[in-house]
Amino acid sequence: MSNLDSQPIETVLAEGMPCESVEVLDPRLVPLGGLRAMTVYRTLPQRGRSFVGAWCFLDHYGPDDVSDTGGMKVARHPHTGLATVSWLFAGGIDHLDSGGVAAQVRPGELNLMLAGRGITHQEISTPDTDVLHGVQLWYALPDATRFDDNGFEHYVPEPVTVPGMSASVFIGELLGSVSPVETKTTAMLGAELILEPGATVSIPVRRDFEHGVLAESHGLTLNGTAIEHRSLGFVPTGSDTIVLSAGEHGGRVILLGGVPFGEEIIMWWNFIGRTHEEIVEFRRRYQAELGFEAVDHEDSGKLPLYGEFPEGQRAPIPAPVLPLTRLRPRS
Repeated sequence: MSNLDSQPIETVLAEGMPCESVEVLDPRLVPLGGLRAMTVYRTLPQRGRSFVGAWCFLDHYGPDDVSDTGGMKVARHPHTGLATVSWLFAGGIDHLDSGGVAAQVRPGELNLMLAGRGITHQEISTPDTDVLHGVQLWYALPDATRFDDNGFEHYVPEPVTVPGMSASVFIGELLGSVSPVETKTTAMLGAELILEPGATVSIPVRRDFEHGVLAESHGLTLNGTAIEHRSLGFVPTGSDTIVLSAGEHGGRVILLGGVPFGEEIIMWWNFIGRTHEEIVEFRRRYQAELGFEAVDHEDSGKLPLYGEFPEGQRAPIPAPVLPLTRLRPRS
């Protein structure tokens, strides 16, 4: 069901007409842990754009030779007010969280972790992984659900095929494929699309969604605009069609979408809150519960915010120092 009447629409185009106003967001390189850091390419958030729907964070990594980079070794760390979405193209990752879930991330399989009011987890590439390649996504939880219990969902979508393309829809609905995954946020979409060599495909989408297309291959165009490898093309609300074209070797994209989020958030380190004071408290509780800082006497009798963790794991990551200035909301 469309929320067109209740959402801000920049331009409403004729039926079947793609929006030619494509904003291209280039990635920045971020080292992910240690001296032999695995480099990730981050396209969200950026100074000029914080969201695609509720999606607020997008890291793309690989293909990385694990013998060279050391793979992914992200020790225990916290999250609040968001959900993480792991989607791999190659390799494997062992997931462990304080909600009691131990799972593996494998190519073509969705692992979604709802942080709710608080959780900690670690992500370590599996011993049998030679090449690691995938995306790590976050989306923001709305005020109505951000303090819910944490949770975890695993889903293996069945690819659907249309002329020139196949699609694996891991969140939301596209091309008649519907994911059963409960996101606890605004209406949204997440899918991996594989285009055949030289194919041009028109994809029907919701007018009330804004969309982001991550070019996971070279030679791709979105609504006539070239999107370089690892860049993200943003399409505003108002169009019911997205047109993708692949080069001579075909291509792969991650398609994200959603109703504009409509809430201001503060995102700092691994926390999402609404005020500077909330972030300060999330950090303080994490530091105290994991033994990095002294426990405040006011915490006596409170249930742990970030949960228990199995013994024998890597040492957790301490929170960075807060900036001297107040954290400002983004929308």
